[in-house]
Amino acid sequence: MSVYKKLPLSMVATALMGALSAPAIADDKEASVIDTITIFGSKNPLDATPGSAYEISQAELDNFKYTDIMRTLSTVPGVYIQEEDGYGLRPNIGMRGTGQNRSEKITVMEDGVIAAPAPYASPAAYYFPTPGRMESIEVLKGSSTIKYGPRTTGGVVNLLSRQIPEEEMAGKVDVALGQDGFGKLHAYGGGQGEQVGAVAEVFRYQADGFRDINHIGGDTGFDKTDALAKVRFSSAKDARFDQELEIKLKYSEETSNETYMGLTAADYASSPYSRYSASAKDQMNTEHKQIQLTHAIDLSSDVTLGTIAYYNDFHRNWYKTSKVNGLSLSKGGIDAAAAFDATPGSDPLNVDIKANNRSYLSQGIQTELNVFLGDHELAFGARLHEDEMDRYQWVDKFQLDSSYQWSLNEAGVPGTDSNRIDSANALALYVQDKFTLGDVSILAGLRYEDIETRREDWGKNDPARLGTPGKDVKNSFDALLPALAATWQLNDDLLLLAGVQKGFAPAAPGNADKDIEESWNYEFGGRYNAGEFSLEAVAFYSDYSNMHGNCTAAQGCDDENLDNQYNAGEVDVKGLELSSGYDFNAGGNITFPVKLSYTYTKAEFANDFSSDFDTWGDVEKGYELPYLPENQLYLAVGAKAEAWELTLAGRYTSDIRTKAGEGSIPNDELIESKTVVDLSARYYIGENQEIYLLGENLFDETYMTTRVHGSIFSGKPRSFVVGYSLQF
Repeated sequence: MSVYKKLPLSMVATALMGALSAPAIADDKEASVIDTITIFGSKNPLDATPGSAYEISQAELDNFKYTDIMRTLSTVPGVYIQEEDGYGLRPNIGMRGTGQNRSEKITVMEDGVIAAPAPYASPAAYYFPTPGRMESIEVLKGSSTIKYGPRTTGGVVNLLSRQIPEEEMAGKVDVALGQDGFGKLHAYGGGQGEQVGAVAEVFRYQADGFRDINHIGGDTGFDKTDALAKVRFSSAKDARFDQELEIKLKYSEETSNETYMGLTAADYASSPYSRYSASAKDQMNTEHKQIQLTHAIDLSSDVTLGTIAYYNDFHRNWYKTSKVNGLSLSKGGIDAAAAFDATPGSDPLNVDIKANNRSYLSQGIQTELNVFLGDHELAFGARLHEDEMDRYQWVDKFQLDSSYQWSLNEAGVPGTDSNRIDSANALALYVQDKFTLGDVSILAGLRYEDIETRREDWGKNDPARLGTPGKDVKNSFDALLPALAATWQLNDDLLLLAGVQKGFAPAAPGNADKDIEESWNYEFGGRYNAGEFSLEAVAFYSDYSNMHGNCTAAQGCDDENLDNQYNAGEVDVKGLELSSGYDFNAGGNITFPVKLSYTYTKAEFANDFSSDFDTWGDVEKGYELPYLPENQLYLAVGAKAEAWELTLAGRYTSDIRTKAGEGSIPNDELIESKTVVDLSARYYIGENQEIYLLGENLFDETYMTTRVHGSIFSGKPRSFVVGYSLQF
């Protein structure tokens, strides 16, 4: 399909390994893999970043020990989350008005590599790196994201996996138990020798689920296992070049008994944590494999080169109800399922269960050359990438009788429901210069994307793919994306920042008009740090000439429109991000840390259009975008002593409309405002052990998360977890 068929990653590994034996000259610097995979660090200090920049450290992650990335990211302003299953297995994350659906509109990376299973061909997929095993999380928005893509409008989330310990031997064991059958085991161990270091890690968590299936019962939870191993080779002290080569292997698998069948309004009001019997067979199974080779070398005291070769293989099959009595879920199927459960002795229910069986491949090689010339820090980067989604689906037809027993009426044939491959090949190049003029630092960058996409569709009558595809659509396009940002250090405590950037997202194979997403994005703000007090405020404005909307089952799209991409034309997004923190000292050994973040967003369509995209529909100029809250507020208040720590954290989200519109929100399109409070209590047993208590949704608020297919899903009720961790 591309160059990777001719240049396998094993050859790349051999070349990088061979580089470690290069002959020797002295060098003053030390090459570092960590600088290659991170956004912030020695090359890009967080406090001096010309844009909205946040790092969630290991200490912050340890405070609540969330396994749900959406709860973790709620501390960062300008980030929107849309809960779904209650455990964060399939995150919906957006930034600066992009929308959240399956995190498709932002760039998600793990260790500097794009993490979506097919980031160009099919970005809205059902995989996200396991947040509980991460060491830190970096979030970057604005003009300084020019190095990261392909989506450059909203921002970047980079999750940093477990790094090899610096000690000869170090590790951790963390176990926890909670309500609804929740359990967690997290363990890692490793160390660093003179030239070789390694770490191995396993993270497993599970739950029985907090929803109950009417009349049938059964597990509505999940179990997920994620394993990681890294080995790093460092050059000898007398080597010609300081360099490192790290090999990363990762494997994960998940079984989750989740559904897209929500509740009617009446059933939500009476029994918000129930599920219809027609959803009893719904189950997702996934498997993810990853190989990543990272090489860093100092070619001189002023020139460094970092290269990453990566291979990701992901398969998932979500076996889930698609029709009830011949009706799709959004057009009467859920009402039919509700009536069946509410009426004893009903006629048998016909239930179609679709195997949403898909395989994904993402592989490539990326490199960045850094050159330091006086006050200039130059970065030259390139990425050669290919990905694909192989969609090979079928439908099984069942009958559910009045005693709630299942019988199979007709077994589907694989490939007879959906049978196609969406693929993409991409070349990305960028150049960036950071330089200073007195107290002013300037970042200027230019990114180029050259992309080819293809959709090969064999239809429903050639499951063996013996003939040529009935549809074979190819498309190619490119984009040149400039960015300019600046910071002005007014004094030791206060820094001002501003930037402008051209935003971009590629057209997917399912975009009928083949239009890319384009925008101009502006920001202005300041950052203040003085002692224990910090404050950052950034105003942003995004002017879209064309915005994409991707039609997925997560948004309630009907089967005939799934994976199609639609164009909204002009959209205006403006907002304000505010974050602040302060550590109060009451005397003695007790401190009271307080952290606050706030986001205001106003997002409107700037033209009229009609769309088959369900959450847009027929749009008039001035309509507000769906699933974007106008106000979000996060407030955490804690008390910390030498032997214990207590934190209360509250998240407020204002009303959300689920379909484009203006004025007051109709009741059947409204997700009401909510405030959810979490608790963390920790007690330290010496220097290396602790016991902890976590409480999510402490006040047991019943709230909606989404209205998929016109039905209602509830958030997770109050739950407690107790745990113990040991570091060595």
